[in-house]
Amino acid sequence: MSRPVSGPGRAVRGRDTCDTGRVAAARDVVLLGSTGSIGTQALDVVARHPDRLRVVGLGAGGGRVDLLARQALDLGVEVVAVARATAAPDLQLAFYAEAQRRGFSAGDFAVPKILAGPTALAELAAWSPGPGTVVLNGMTGSVGLAPTLAALEAGCTLALANKESLVAGGPLVTPYRDQLVPVDSEHSALAQCLRGGRAEEVRRLVLTASGGPFRGRSRAELAGVTPDQALAHPTWDMGPVVTVNSATLVNKGLELIEAHLLFDVPYDALEVVVHPQSVVHSMVEFVDGSTLCQASPPDMRLPIALGLGWPDRLPDVAAPVDWSTAHTWEFLPLDERAFPAVALARAAGERGGTAPRPGRPSWKGGCRSSRSSTPSRPSSTTTPSGNGRACPRCWRWRTRRAAAPASSSVRKVRCPEPWCSWEWWRSSSPCCCRWCCTRRATSSPLGATA
Repeated sequence: MSRPVSGPGRAVRGRDTCDTGRVAAARDVVLLGSTGSIGTQALDVVARHPDRLRVVGLGAGGGRVDLLARQALDLGVEVVAVARATAAPDLQLAFYAEAQRRGFSAGDFAVPKILAGPTALAELAAWSPGPGTVVLNGMTGSVGLAPTLAALEAGCTLALANKESLVAGGPLVTPYRDQLVPVDSEHSALAQCLRGGRAEEVRRLVLTASGGPFRGRSRAELAGVTPDQALAHPTWDMGPVVTVNSATLVNKGLELIEAHLLFDVPYDALEVVVHPQSVVHSMVEFVDGSTLCQASPPDMRLPIALGLGWPDRLPDVAAPVDWSTAHTWEFLPLDERAFPAVALARAAGERGGTAPRPGRPSWKGGCRSSRSSTPSRPSSTTTPSGNGRACPRCWRWRTRRAAAPASSSVRKVRCPEPWCSWEWWRSSSPCCCRWCCTRRATSSPLGATA
């Protein structure tokens, strides 16, 4: 297995340290996604270490301008960004309302510079008051790619909690590995364990998965689960999108691709095991048969703090494991029939190109479905009354075409995607199946296999 000598975060640029490795001055932090789960926990870490970290910029989508205004005034930041341009006036009013609530008179407080619009967060990511700035990307979804690239191109250290931008960006992001510090608990654990050996001594990386609220259920038992059940994660406190992705193990599939990109390891050297207790966050197996693991209670403040302070550790971030009490740690094989997302991610990653792009509806289906907790992989039904799950638009197309007469000019063919078992009637109509059929240059959407 190969891994670059300058792995993630190995070269932290512009970091002002003394010979003992201690930080000589507070480090400037730009926080993207400050009103979300990662952002609020990051601000808790900053509040505990004001001598080590100083927030100079905040960014958010714009849905919670009241919270964003409170955060900005609490921290005295210099610039605030919102992705929705229409949120800028609301944010301005929220600043004045919050200032009035705090008893400030007109002109007694400085309103931060406000950036608004689709490119605002990317502008904020590149806005650096000086060398050594760390940008924490805690956004959700592939929209985090532009800010990720902006921060890296500006020479900032990027504490990356937005896995989708790495998976979607792929070769656009990996040339900057030396500036990347992973914040996902699994990849943070791997980065720490990899300090324990040389690259040529590493055999494989093992990612752990809690199994989510549906651990132990069979594929058939997952048919009637509800969104509320998917949101009831047994160990982690996360935002709704990540929580549902964790329940379907879509999140773990993205993390598998992320580990490949971050550490430059082949997919056959990556493994996923189920660890319900979520105490061991990942493991590195070495060629001599030994394994190093990173263990800590399930608290995202730990990888966040390490991402902000890398390569140094911040003290007293969270409570450690209590070794005075008995513990039972379980490690179980992954049921890929009930949770196919990891196998799909591995296949997509090996295929490359745009196949791993997390914005594809094949990923989103597992998050939006109210009837299934597994990724919405179509089933092998061939009649309109079958049990296949699909988007309404795709289902309407299928209902019309499934009744078509089988003749010499109209016949059934298999979907070209290797993992899809749906059959379609070949016709000259454009295919709108957003899960499995891509538009093709031929007159028939399935012309390549017809």
